[in-house]
Amino acid sequence: MDFLLSIFDFILHIDTHLGEIIKDYGALTHLILFFIIFAETGFVFTPFLPGDSLLFAAGAFAALGSLHLSWLLLILFAAAVLGDTANYWIGHFFGQKIVDNPRIPFINQEHIDKTQEFYKKHGGKTIFLARFVPIVRTFAPFVAGVGKMHYGKFISYNIFGGFVWTFGFTLAGYFFGNLPSVKEHFSLVIVAIILISVMPIVFEYIKSKRSKSN
Repeated sequence: MDFLLSIFDFILHIDTHLGEIIKDYGALTHLILFFIIFAETGFVFTPFLPGDSLLFAAGAFAALGSLHLSWLLLILFAAAVLGDTANYWIGHFFGQKIVDNPRIPFINQEHIDKTQEFYKKHGGKTIFLARFVPIVRTFAPFVAGVGKMHYGKFISYNIFGGFVWTFGFTLAGYFFGNLPSVKEHFSLVIVAIILISVMPIVFEYIKSKRSKSN
């Protein structure tokens, strides 16, 4: 419980925590951000790490000169693409064993089958859309690997999605993160980002419920 509260606090007050990291580690913060984004996208067991909010906050600090924008964009983009790639190959080679493991109840064959059906219906764009949905962003490439999605199709959507996600949120933070109204209510902005990010899940859920009722 304390661990979850600390993660929640880190995400809500990410501007303060990231500022402390920059103060303590300077330019090495770019490398720290790389590993956080890589882990958030690359390991199915770490979906709780900050993604959208971290990109936005990093962009805001880049606007202040605390981080180098060009390097930041390249590093975060590389982390996102490499993370999804690692997650795909973990799912490809070890996914079925993880799915069949009774000690991991939140990943089971039913979840895999439903996700594969979604892939068949929506195609590779699922990988792109998943970039913008917390938790799903971490789970989607793993399931793509388990389902043996063609790697050529996967990597193209991975690169495109990683580019739009990292550049979009980072540059949003760069241009808007230091506006007085945003700085004064940064926690509310982060909550808004999270809520907007999960809206695709809500819409898809409502849509599926309506289709079943009809």
